[in-house]
Amino acid sequence: MSRIARSLGAGMMVASLAACSVGPDYHRPPAILATKYKEAEGWKPAEPKEAGSAEAWWSIYNDPVLDGLERQVEISNQTVKSAEAAYRTAQAIVGEGRAGFFPTLDLSGSATRSGRGAGASSNGVASGRASVQNSFSAQAQANWVLDVWGSVRRTVESDVANAQASAAALAAARLASQSTLASDYFELRVADEIKRLLDSTVEAFTRSLQIVRNRYNVGTAARTDIASAQAQLENARAQSIAIGVQRAQFEHAIAVLIGKAPGDFAVEPATLDYHMAIIPAGLPSELLERNPTIAQAERSMAAANARIGVAIAGYFPTVTLGANYGQSSSLLNKLFTAGSSLWSFGLADLTLPIFNGGLTAAQVDAARATYDQTVAEYRQAVLAAFQQVEDQLAASRILEAQAEVQAGAVSAAQEAERLTLNQYRAGTVDYTAVITAQANSLSTQQTALNILQSRLVASVNLVEALGGGWNSGLLPTRDQVEDRSARR
Repeated sequence: MSRIARSLGAGMMVASLAACSVGPDYHRPPAILATKYKEAEGWKPAEPKEAGSAEAWWSIYNDPVLDGLERQVEISNQTVKSAEAAYRTAQAIVGEGRAGFFPTLDLSGSATRSGRGAGASSNGVASGRASVQNSFSAQAQANWVLDVWGSVRRTVESDVANAQASAAALAAARLASQSTLASDYFELRVADEIKRLLDSTVEAFTRSLQIVRNRYNVGTAARTDIASAQAQLENARAQSIAIGVQRAQFEHAIAVLIGKAPGDFAVEPATLDYHMAIIPAGLPSELLERNPTIAQAERSMAAANARIGVAIAGYFPTVTLGANYGQSSSLLNKLFTAGSSLWSFGLADLTLPIFNGGLTAAQVDAARATYDQTVAEYRQAVLAAFQQVEDQLAASRILEAQAEVQAGAVSAAQEAERLTLNQYRAGTVDYTAVITAQANSLSTQQTALNILQSRLVASVNLVEALGGGWNSGLLPTRDQVEDRSARR
């Protein structure tokens, strides 16, 4: 047996030295890159912030409630769990591919007892005696398909790249869930601010209604003024109630994102103590290494490139080495003696494809076309990522300018409301002027809060577009992927 093992090992070594990998080696094709971010030109955010390498990206908002919610995404979010399971599947597939590097070894054995009755004949001559015969055998068989043309190596190369793409998809799913949670959280907090604004407005309108009633009682106001003040008050109350629908929906969405049933989860109302965080965009070329969606597309492209080599290997012969070692005897106690051994070693199979109706050519063409498709998808992913960054830079810049102007509008509207109400008390203006001033003041304040909400969401979206502190160096290397698959 040792002589057979040495021969088989020598054959494996010779075949490995002679092997080559057919098909193109992978080189990342160029993508369309900008030299700078257009929407960042001339814009200097008041307080740019960026999370440190050891920090979670949402820490830049300095909100402990948000921090506690975000940390549950990794543990309980079902979308992230699904992506993590997909990554483990991809790692296992690498192990399946690597199995092709090694020979297969099978052990088999049998024990049979057969007999012939008296008078039975096997050669036409009758026998007067019954006979019984035993047969015992044990056999080990090894087969190894030589990877002469690199089909297995290209398969593993493709599987590893797919596993890396799956790891990038996991990072993208995690980042998307985190950013969605942050956006929902800020929108919930803005809904709380709008509720407080409407509640305070209801109190103010209640006081205004009392003023109108007092004037009506002394004969200085018309009955229509009371009706107008009452209608305005009830409208504000209705808006205060209606905002609860949006808040409830945001709360339910957050519950699902952290893997909880909406009925078992609540976020207590609180003041929005926001810290507007603007993330430095950096250079456009850095985005290729910071965006996990781009990394996923790039690794999928590498996997498709390796599959071309797998298809091309179909043009070449398949070489299989085989070895057998066994024992056979009619007596069990003689089974493992030297005289009962049988062995063989040699070229078990050599298959040279001659004609298959163009199947291999079609498979190669399909592999090349699939690669071209992934190249286009990669370049599209790069363009889409640049668009996302430019969109959010533009939104952050424009909304910041709008917020400054809107703050002036709020101040002016509140002053106009105060002056108009005083004039009404003095009897110099009709109550319709008060209603107009109050409605304008409420509208400008609601607009200011809506702008704040849009700024916070744009800030979160910019973080996501820039990768949230992720970089391609966090992807597992080929050795890490293969080591993990081998340990399974």
